[in-house]
Amino acid sequence: MPIVKDWTGNEVGEIDLDLRVAKEATAKGLVHRALVRQLANARQGTASSKTRAEVRGGGRKPFKQKGTGRARQGSTRSPLTRGGGAIFGPKPRDYDTKMNRKERRLALRTAFIGRADDLIVVEDFALNLAQPKTKELIQALQRWGVVVGSKTLVITDRKDENVVLSARNIEKLQLIAADQLNIFDIINSDKIVATRSAIARIHEVYGGDAKLATEILLIEDAVEDAVEDAE
Repeated sequence: MPIVKDWTGNEVGEIDLDLRVAKEATAKGLVHRALVRQLANARQGTASSKTRAEVRGGGRKPFKQKGTGRARQGSTRSPLTRGGGAIFGPKPRDYDTKMNRKERRLALRTAFIGRADDLIVVEDFALNLAQPKTKELIQALQRWGVVVGSKTLVITDRKDENVVLSARNIEKLQLIAADQLNIFDIINSDKIVATRSAIARIHEVYGGDAKLATEILLIEDAVEDAVEDAE
């Protein structure tokens, strides 16, 4: 069970990660297919080259048919000559790859649970950034055990303007909402920082477990009330 840390880096509890994942025998192939699909669907497919029929010019023979000792040529736009058309060059195409919705979500859950050792769960920190402060967020990341400058994925429940402005100038830091997760960002990051409410949102959206999500949020409210009483 991942440890939950507060804004100062102190441990304040634990959290459940109860997401259904793929079987060990098929997990690697499933995640790989989902990753290939995402990267393929991101391709524009607009690359295009001209064939010899599309290149302008080429209406005359470059030299006479006989008597030169050279191979006969019928056009100056042959693929064998400079300025000619391309042989089997790229043409606009659609790279989109289909994958069932259930498979995509299963692959995402499997990839997320597979990064559990690199996952850092923290209390919601939007209220700790009363105004955009990149320096304060960097210090918080260091207290949580993140090496600033390494590839870091920060997952929050919802978009907060102060958090966005504080995070946008941090090198190699990717900020994403819990309902916008994708395979590439999960696999490509060195560390994943997720708020407690983001974990609840992940269980609700991708795990279909609204009851567990509610329990996680109730625990968070109880912890906040205890901290306020202590102060």
